[in-house]
Amino acid sequence: MTKEIIIGIIPAVFIFLIIIGVNVTPLLLFFIIISGVLFYIYTKDGFANFTKQDYRIKNTESNFDDIGGQKRAKRELKEALDFIINAKSYKKIGIRPLKGLMLVGPPGTGKTLLAKASANFTNSVFLAASGSEFVEMYVGMGAKRIRDLFNSAYKIAEREQKSSAIIFIDEIDVIGQKRESGMGNKEYDQTLNQLLTEMDGLKEHDSVQILIIAATNRVDILDPALLRPGRFDRKVIVDLPDREGRAQIIKIHAKNKPIDSEVTIEYIVSKTFGFSGAELESLLNEASILSLRDDKDTITKDHISEAIDKVLMGEKTDRKASIKELERIAYHELGHAIISEEVNPGTVDYISITPRGGALGYVRHSQQEDHYLYTREMIEKQIMIALAGSVAELEFLGSKSTGAQNDFQKAVDLSKKIINSGLSSIGIIDEKLNKKEINDEINSIIKNLEERTTLLIQKRRNVITGIFKKIMELESLDGDDLRDLISKYKQ
Repeated sequence: MTKEIIIGIIPAVFIFLIIIGVNVTPLLLFFIIISGVLFYIYTKDGFANFTKQDYRIKNTESNFDDIGGQKRAKRELKEALDFIINAKSYKKIGIRPLKGLMLVGPPGTGKTLLAKASANFTNSVFLAASGSEFVEMYVGMGAKRIRDLFNSAYKIAEREQKSSAIIFIDEIDVIGQKRESGMGNKEYDQTLNQLLTEMDGLKEHDSVQILIIAATNRVDILDPALLRPGRFDRKVIVDLPDREGRAQIIKIHAKNKPIDSEVTIEYIVSKTFGFSGAELESLLNEASILSLRDDKDTITKDHISEAIDKVLMGEKTDRKASIKELERIAYHELGHAIISEEVNPGTVDYISITPRGGALGYVRHSQQEDHYLYTREMIEKQIMIALAGSVAELEFLGSKSTGAQNDFQKAVDLSKKIINSGLSSIGIIDEKLNKKEINDEINSIIKNLEERTTLLIQKRRNVITGIFKKIMELESLDGDDLRDLISKYKQ
């Protein structure tokens, strides 16, 4: 909009000056000369020299020992980085150095830390950028910035007399998405084409070796040309940490925190299945804040439990439900908790009817072992737990509510997992070609499991009625207290 206004104002100013009798010839010549210079700069450099990015990252003190978990990812990275450290030895036996490594994994798993540690491990110049930094509305700016990035890597490495440089591009899916046929003139495509050209080594440098490390959690949308051998040669999976990995991460972040002796590393590990490294760091940080608020000298189990809820669900809200709504929430959450203890004993860690984040109430689960493969029976148990809230509402209050909306969506998604894994009665099926058959099977699975859940709720009616009074009074129950009450009211 500003550009259009300026273009309209300039001719108007000249016309006005002519009308009042001013000699505009010198001014016009000056304007033509300045316009020509600016046009030349634009066509040559895209005005990039005026907004040159500084991609250099000097703080590369991170090392692989400071990164908890990710044993496999670190091993793969070190193997690839050895091509930089012992480049001459590999060259003698005809081995081509790797040009690119793609770090693939969920957010918060340590992809950026691994890239920094890689630069420190190889004593390389380290430059970093995000994919969004190459996206511009002006044609050629993204491609120009890619060229600047690579040129900066060469120049800085030469100036510091280093033989290698690592370029880290975070969120590469921003510029690396699949190109559409017939749309090759798009700015995104030009930026990607420039990156591919630089990685191909058309401008190879004798004294400096460049390694590109990119990170994404959307590898499925990347252009195949980007992932082919000779560009990103290896795909390194940086997944959520397993039990051992979580223990290592917690030890690293707990070093400078006063944790009570009753809070063991194993205790925190057992409560944090599915947590990323970033979430574990946030958990211990939140626990420290809670300890400070309570004016305690150490972090207790209560602080850890509260911090887990805060990381998973968010902060407690000020919303106050009416008595009738609170009763419905209590029956709903007790339905989840009781069925969870029926099908997977000992897995309920905490139950609350206090609003937190976007939830009016919640049940937090823990598990003794990490699972990565699931049988149909295991998935069916998860579906029953999801359905139990609405079933309990219907059984005790005579109707269901909108509070079960997310539970139903979870039940549908889990049912699809059964079908897509070939574990349903219809066997292996193409989801795109058999939508009606899939919908019928989903309804069949959910209906069958809802009936089984109803029978279990009816069987434990006295248990739920007894615990209902307790949770309405306390608004929350620890998993151990819940199990004690189940034993008390069980017939």
